[in-house]
Amino acid sequence: MNAVIAAVGVMLILSLSRVHVVIALIVGALVGGLTGGLGIDATLKAFNSGLGGGATVALSYALLGAFAVAIAKSGLAHALADKALAMVDRQHASGGGSVKWLLIGLLWVVAIASQNILPIHIAFIPLLVPPLLYVLTKLQLDRRLIACVMTFGLITPYMVFPVGFGNIFLNQILLANVSKAGVDISQVNVMHAMAIPAAGMVFGLLMAVFFSYRKKRVYDLEKIEQVEQVSVAYNPMTIGIAGLAIAAAFIIQLLLDSMIIGALAGFLIFSASGIVKWRETDGLFTEGMKMMAMIGFIMIAASGFAEVLKATGEVRTLVESAAAQIDHSKAIGALLMLLVGLMVTIGIGSSFSTVPILAAIFVPLCVQLGFSPMAIVCIVGTAGALGDTGSPASDSTLGPTSGLNIDGQHHHIWDTVVPTFLHYNLPLLAAGWMAAMVL
Repeated sequence: MNAVIAAVGVMLILSLSRVHVVIALIVGALVGGLTGGLGIDATLKAFNSGLGGGATVALSYALLGAFAVAIAKSGLAHALADKALAMVDRQHASGGGSVKWLLIGLLWVVAIASQNILPIHIAFIPLLVPPLLYVLTKLQLDRRLIACVMTFGLITPYMVFPVGFGNIFLNQILLANVSKAGVDISQVNVMHAMAIPAAGMVFGLLMAVFFSYRKKRVYDLEKIEQVEQVSVAYNPMTIGIAGLAIAAAFIIQLLLDSMIIGALAGFLIFSASGIVKWRETDGLFTEGMKMMAMIGFIMIAASGFAEVLKATGEVRTLVESAAAQIDHSKAIGALLMLLVGLMVTIGIGSSFSTVPILAAIFVPLCVQLGFSPMAIVCIVGTAGALGDTGSPASDSTLGPTSGLNIDGQHHHIWDTVVPTFLHYNLPLLAAGWMAAMVL
């Protein structure tokens, strides 16, 4: 059995069996390494060497967690939640319908902005979602719907808009690697190439919003009250300082390209203003790190998992064995490449990390099959993005879970991973294949 198939298969089976994702990643990596002939020592060495690749991300999330606690202490997010709750109370007779769509729209817009306009990725989730969770629960909104809305905003913008994280994914990773593999991309409009796959994501979002999760779902309000304060003191000064701290964190992050320094700067503004007392900083850092630590640990484990897959050398073997079955059929070739991309990305958990691996093999194969440069970019880009929306180790699924599960009523696999996989990976697979055929 191919090591990649074994590793990804074991990881997914354990995750779906409610085994913790970190344990599933470690066991999957061991199975993949041993199946790939590395031996236990080489497998552990590869896993350990890969752990450092997730350390920066983990530290960033830990500092963002502390920053999020400071913002919560200022009352900014709670001010928004209080206004939303007041609107719910006023519209109690009508079920709060307009508030429901306002909150869904707010989370959708903020998630999209986190990729392109103010590229902070999942950092907004611990700031905004926990204070709104009480309102969402009172409205009986299905959290699986909220997970789908946020994951759409975390994935689709970078797939199609070359700004912020989109600039990194589309220009610095996708086009650069396709060009490196020998294809002239000078006439390729990357937004045009990825437009049809992005339309597949839109279709999945509409299905989740208006069909799959439109019904109400009841959660326990008392559990939320135990972990999330519903009433926090705030005033115009604390709200203003929170706005200044957030702006400073955004600007510094953009200027220095460092999420760590940006979050630290924002936290220091809170400390200097007196909203966060110096004697409280240790406690706030600890509280924030606990809130985001699980994501950090999973990202670190995922980095080690990916390193084992690379060390086996069987990512190439998997792709080449699939290519051997293609013959000269464009339709079959495109479908198999997208399926391989789905499997590899689910295992690695990052489309950004998957594209360089796939481009080296897929591009020559696409050229041999006669695909246009536009179609080649589409196939590689879609193959990389596939799985990111449905991987247990992806920060695009871990992020929504971190905000929605603060009271233990939202399961990462069954309430985030499975819904996003069904609503986004399947339409994305179909749309990517269609785009490859027509571009």
